[in-house]
Amino acid sequence: MTDQSDKNLTLPQVRERIDAIDKQLQSLLSERAQAALDVARIKRADTPNEIVKFYRPEREAQILRTVAQRNEGPLKDATVQRIFREIISASLALEQPLEVAYLGPEGTYSHAAALKHFGHAVNCVAEPGISEIFHAVETQRVHYGLVPVENSTEGAVNHTLDLLMDTSLTICGEVSMRIQHCLLSANTNISDIKAVHAHPQALAQCRGWLDQHLPDAARVSESSNAAAAQLAKQDDTIAAVAGAEAATRYELITLQAGIEDEKTNTTRFYILGVDAVPASGKDSTSLLVAAPHKPGGLRSLLQPLEEAGVSMTRIESRPGRGALWEYMFFIDVSGHRDDSRLAPVLAQLEDQVPLLRVLGSYPTAL
Repeated sequence: MTDQSDKNLTLPQVRERIDAIDKQLQSLLSERAQAALDVARIKRADTPNEIVKFYRPEREAQILRTVAQRNEGPLKDATVQRIFREIISASLALEQPLEVAYLGPEGTYSHAAALKHFGHAVNCVAEPGISEIFHAVETQRVHYGLVPVENSTEGAVNHTLDLLMDTSLTICGEVSMRIQHCLLSANTNISDIKAVHAHPQALAQCRGWLDQHLPDAARVSESSNAAAAQLAKQDDTIAAVAGAEAATRYELITLQAGIEDEKTNTTRFYILGVDAVPASGKDSTSLLVAAPHKPGGLRSLLQPLEEAGVSMTRIESRPGRGALWEYMFFIDVSGHRDDSRLAPVLAQLEDQVPLLRVLGSYPTAL
């Protein structure tokens, strides 16, 4: 923190101090990176005949929470966490470069969510569809996959839920991405825009702003906002509705940021992997449950959670694969599957419901 004497420093003196601090920071970053290489060496030596897992979601979550707890300002907690996430990402890349599949092309919100969760040192692999992301992880072509599971305005992503019914993959993490739509173009003059291209959902989510500011511009649906950004790069009479990541990727000008009508629009993503994640101290668990096909069936599977004081944060239903009108329920609860409070409830439910699968326990999103 800045002390009282700092207020008497001249500008050259403050700059000299900044240079000295930067030198210290750089030296410490090199020291931390070397420590990461030491971790890799020790892990490989301890398990010479096994595939070593370098990425530890629970460990990363613990580090980032501690970073926020000890932050004294003036930087915000979230800002300091972003800085440390990039440090962790770069250090992990020295141990083992991670490959993460996401819903492409480059510049989508899924791409931005992958970078938010894993940092920019990760190798992001664009896939054309959600099912392809599942397959990429199942065949171990990538280490992890990121798939959308719900949107605050559009609701559940049913394709993801349906695929979760059949996969052996584990939910290893979650990330929430605030959806801020921007009007992007290669043109600096908004009055020259003749058409606005975007995914149909994005166009619908910006209808009010577009009606007011570009009422005469044609609205053209595309397969993704990133695809719209690619077109805007080629034709300066076209504007795209997309995120900040697309502006960076396709070198477009942001004519206006935040043009969405619903300012709290957020998409939640799951991180899919093959290994279970140990408890981090603040976790969530996702369940797939079939309710007994009888009066009060749904209540019977929720009551044990209530009696144990386990908080349910989400429930969605999908048609089951068996008899007509039978349903599967996706339930998210607070806690880790191994917690002393949650574990007995899961054991009780397993005895009284037709099907119970723990899809994963993972660190709750920061």
